[in-house]
Amino acid sequence: MQPSASSPRVTAILVAANGSDHLDRTLNALAAQTRPPEGLVVVDVGSTDGSTSELSFGGSAQLSRIAPGRPFGEAVRHGEQVAPRAAAEDGVDEWLWLVGHDNSPTPGTLAALLAAVEIAPSVAIAGPKLVNVDDPARIAAFGESMTRMGRSITLVQDELDQGQHDRHTDVLGVSAGGMLVRRSVWNSLGGFDPALPDVDAALDFSVRARLAGHRVAVVPEARATSAGPIEEFGRAKVSERRRVRMHRQAQLHRRLTYASAGVLWIHWLTLVPFALGRAIGHLVAKHPAAVGGELAAAFAVAFGGGVGRARRTLAANRKTGWAAIEPLRVSWRRVHEHRTTSRDVELARVEDAPIARASFLADGGIWVVLAAVVLSVVTLFPLLGSPALTGGGLLPLSTDVGELWRNVGYGWHSLGTGFTGPSDPFAAVLAVLGSITFWSPSTSIVLVMLLSFPLAALGAWAAVRKVTTRTWVPVIGAVLYTVAPALVGGVTTGHLGAVIAHVLLPWLFLTLVEAHRSWASASGAALLFAVVAASAPSLLPVLLIGWLVALVVGWRHAHRRVFVPVPAAVLFVPLVLAQIARGNPLAVFADPGAPSATPAPSALQLAIGQPLPDWNGWLTAVAPLGLGDAVLPVVMAVLALPVAASAVGAVLGHRWSLAGTALVAALLGYATAFGATHLAVTGVGSTTTIVWPGSALSVFTLGIVVAACIGVDTVPRLAPVVGLVASVFAAVAVAPAFAAFYLDRAAIQPTSGRVLSAYVNAEAQANPDVGTLVVQPQTDGSLAVALERGQGSTLDDQSTLDATALSLSRSGSRLATLAGNLASRSGYDPEPALGELGISFVLLDDAPDDAEARAVHDRAAGAIGQDARFTSIGETTNGALFHYEGDVDRTSTGSAAAKATHVLYLVVMGVVFGAAALLAVPTAPRRRRATSNVIEADEPATTFDEERDE
Repeated sequence: MQPSASSPRVTAILVAANGSDHLDRTLNALAAQTRPPEGLVVVDVGSTDGSTSELSFGGSAQLSRIAPGRPFGEAVRHGEQVAPRAAAEDGVDEWLWLVGHDNSPTPGTLAALLAAVEIAPSVAIAGPKLVNVDDPARIAAFGESMTRMGRSITLVQDELDQGQHDRHTDVLGVSAGGMLVRRSVWNSLGGFDPALPDVDAALDFSVRARLAGHRVAVVPEARATSAGPIEEFGRAKVSERRRVRMHRQAQLHRRLTYASAGVLWIHWLTLVPFALGRAIGHLVAKHPAAVGGELAAAFAVAFGGGVGRARRTLAANRKTGWAAIEPLRVSWRRVHEHRTTSRDVELARVEDAPIARASFLADGGIWVVLAAVVLSVVTLFPLLGSPALTGGGLLPLSTDVGELWRNVGYGWHSLGTGFTGPSDPFAAVLAVLGSITFWSPSTSIVLVMLLSFPLAALGAWAAVRKVTTRTWVPVIGAVLYTVAPALVGGVTTGHLGAVIAHVLLPWLFLTLVEAHRSWASASGAALLFAVVAASAPSLLPVLLIGWLVALVVGWRHAHRRVFVPVPAAVLFVPLVLAQIARGNPLAVFADPGAPSATPAPSALQLAIGQPLPDWNGWLTAVAPLGLGDAVLPVVMAVLALPVAASAVGAVLGHRWSLAGTALVAALLGYATAFGATHLAVTGVGSTTTIVWPGSALSVFTLGIVVAACIGVDTVPRLAPVVGLVASVFAAVAVAPAFAAFYLDRAAIQPTSGRVLSAYVNAEAQANPDVGTLVVQPQTDGSLAVALERGQGSTLDDQSTLDATALSLSRSGSRLATLAGNLASRSGYDPEPALGELGISFVLLDDAPDDAEARAVHDRAAGAIGQDARFTSIGETTNGALFHYEGDVDRTSTGSAAAKATHVLYLVVMGVVFGAAALLAVPTAPRRRRATSNVIEADEPATTFDEERDE
């Protein structure tokens, strides 16, 4: 039956894209309309689910297929082109009804839409109220608008439908699903903008219709379902990155399209810079998935084209100014009100969550930390007020912060005779520490040592609190972890990296456990992972295994944990490649800092957690009694028994899986420590030394302490007694080690920060590259040789690449030959070597208390002192100093390529660590992605109910 001249003709264009779950219901709903459409065109967008394979139509309905992946707007355009048209002489008002496969309309929807446009002929676009397909009582979308900066807003979304918004009918735009549009308007405006294939196409079309003099309305009596936003139409899943790119690209495209010609170039020039700033904002807001989408959107709009065509289409149809639609935009006041309300609701939800854990202030946490402060002051009292430390693995830091950062990364290193290569990752840690106390960088090292005990107590308290329920158990864990021999031994022997690792391990455990919950925790874990690995490279295997286990166990949130090792990789990759190229890959695990000899403990001592073979200082204390070898192993085993029994007993309780995991971590730590005692890669004088096992024993201790606290937490009655006994026994076992500074057994000592004598320092003020040949007599009759530059070697310019070298370089061989000949009478002419190596001073160190070493020292002193080319400066605190009177060359500072590589490496490191740091900064809970369900457009001057068309 043909419609009369006064009856509008409606052609429904149904777009189907893998819509098997909804298509049949939508087709039935179209057939059940009280006012059915005169024509139906089903456009299949390459469906592969069989939803359209059995469809066949006749008469006024037809099926057309297009290639997969085509957007909704292109499918509608194709459907409009194949749909039959009324003859011009018929005078029929033609309409297109756009329907997606999930937009199942109620029986009276089309009738309500037509009734709305019939009483208001100026309305060219009408849209129904979209409701949730699974819960029709909830509004999915009802009207669209945008802010004054062009951000699209769904006026009502995800809200229970109680008719509260039905009086607001005049809107800026409507959704594509269920849209009824006059066919002549569709064709004159060119349909949906091809540059908006995913989102905002309907809003942009509505805006252009408004500017062309037409009106847009929503019809609350018309209802249709919606299975999701338009960007999910025909897609199984849309990633967060892609969703951000879609919306941001649409916003930027519309901004350029709507901008006046005078400011268009400003918008274009600021696209990429603003995108970079917004990307940083996404990182701060813990939304890293949006970073790639933000940048991709900016580049796509800036260089992808499409804006010119859209501006020409807009200009060709525009009849009114932007002031006509200004009342329909969403004001910033309403956007701010919505954001504030959403944030307050989210904060209330978080703050109301019950917390059943121990309180730091009320349950002893603060007291155990304060006790650790007292312990630190008493134990390390000789270090108070000292500007720097030396001895063991310590040296002062460079006095200039810029020099600290120049020693970071790949480039020229002046250590010894100088070389080009990567620095130790630990150099970056030292640069950060020195920058904190920039006025005196070495002071930061003193602070780390002084704060190590209270910080270890705080971290252990927090870690144990995470896995226990009794409020006093974290105090036991804090005590056990603070008095651990690994920490005390690391402090007294100057193993700074091991101390830092011990302090940070509990926090790494906490952040890695919580990484699945937030990007802040994941990024914090990445930073701590990098710092711990850089400070104690021997822990790399344990850290990687722990990361892999966390990745597998939390595979549902693996996207957050998968990036945890990336900052560490940025630090280690250059060094790893360099060591592999030298054929010494195991040297990657060498301890950073000044090389120092480490005696190897036994397997039993490692099992008790002791990194040194002196039984925590008890061996010397009981030596006069002659009981050391026979009694000490038994006594120490007994003292460790309460902790061990609690840890093993924990696997018998209901939290056996957690305790078992902690014990496995402890076992990995023990295996790593045992392997470290059999790995000697660092040269110290004429010998090599093992890797410091204390770092791995920190992992061992943390695992044992966590398991033991779980065991104590599950003991019904004897828990307080067991915890108290374990703490007392642990403190007794390590007591002599805490007295190391008073018994003159500590390897480190306070210093003024000066490495060489005042005479050399004065010379270095004028010539920072002045070289000092340091000759150290050894107990085996040999000489250890080092070349110091400027004011002497510092901790930040030490390099495991140099300390683990398998052979001497050409310049190193020449240096050894020079030192050997200077220390004995020979016919060797040292002037060429002294000049080429830039050596102006020779420092002969004092000999150790050994007859052979003293003989070597005396022979060298006589040989150098009788050489007319040298002038004796005299005895210094470091030894006998001699000055070479000849001319020397200025040493190299590296090639231009090395300097450029150094800068590039710092930039890469800054980007990676800067991004991780921004993500790690805690922020308030982020708003949910859902758009406003309370924002309404500012009420326009008139609605179509009040309009009187003539």
